[in-house]
Amino acid sequence: MLPPDTRRSSDKAHIANHYIRASIGGALRQGTDAKRLMAEADIPGHWLDSPDKLITERQLSELVKAAWRATNDEFMGLSPHICKRGVFSLAAELSQGANTLGGMLKQSARMYSALSDDLDIGLELEGSSQTPLVFFRLHLRHQGEDADHFLQEFIMLMWQRFASWLVGQQIPIASTVFGYPAPAHAREYRAMYLGELIYEQPCSGFYLHPRYLQLPIIRNAVELQAFLRDCPAVVLHRPVRDNSLQTRIRVLLQRYDLEQMPELDEISQLLAIAPRTLRRKLMHEGTSIRQIKENLRHDFALKLLASEHLSVQEVAEQSGFAEAAAFCRAFKRWTGQSPSQWRQARC
Repeated sequence: MLPPDTRRSSDKAHIANHYIRASIGGALRQGTDAKRLMAEADIPGHWLDSPDKLITERQLSELVKAAWRATNDEFMGLSPHICKRGVFSLAAELSQGANTLGGMLKQSARMYSALSDDLDIGLELEGSSQTPLVFFRLHLRHQGEDADHFLQEFIMLMWQRFASWLVGQQIPIASTVFGYPAPAHAREYRAMYLGELIYEQPCSGFYLHPRYLQLPIIRNAVELQAFLRDCPAVVLHRPVRDNSLQTRIRVLLQRYDLEQMPELDEISQLLAIAPRTLRRKLMHEGTSIRQIKENLRHDFALKLLASEHLSVQEVAEQSGFAEAAAFCRAFKRWTGQSPSQWRQARC
């Protein structure tokens, strides 16, 4: 056995005991034996009500699969109606036909709306003119069967992490909202979800800036099948968080249009850090507000330019440049090539 500090995160016991009963609650109501389910996940039976016993990502993943098998239901018996197994796989495979993340989310919403009366799902524009946001609604209409909120939590995780995987980058979620009060295990959410956590809302879902809807789908069919084989482990895995100041600023700036990102003084107010202190700390990290903004434009432009359905002019506009000429100059500074040369080299 590897020493604790070198084991893979999936083998470290860091998940609250709460999730044992929460994940199999629907199967238990259907009469499935709890100890049998737990044995399939290599969890001792007496841990069911032992709050001090933490479990690993691998054990929780196997427990979810055991619940799927026992109920023959992708919603694990935690909603009034069965969601046939294979529905998510079908939605994921259909996503290969979408050019962009936005197209995938809209297509998936149409499919689930047609197949399930239990999940209220849709994409809608919200926010102000300065910080426009889109809201991807993922709300269970019936909470009674999901009293521990496990199904709601799992659906939210699934779509946040699958969406990020499809476009090959962590999508900066502005906020994750829940249609219920903060549960007793709410501190677990900080490790699970991105962005600000907001409770007691009309419905559950998450907010992101609309420009990320333009990100191209980069995963192919072979990669998708590997992702599906690894589910739910890949969904339940908790990524290592980067708590550096520059990452906090990147997350903050990603709520704004790229041509309207706030300046140092406003950023300082939002982070409650004095401007001089903010500048000094960034210098110690080897960067600056200007460089962070430049990197955001650079990273987003490369993602968009890799998509053949957008012209150089459209990429320039969406990357925060008033003129295509200014974008081309910046792009050549970044890569040593013009946008057209860079795109041709990738073909």
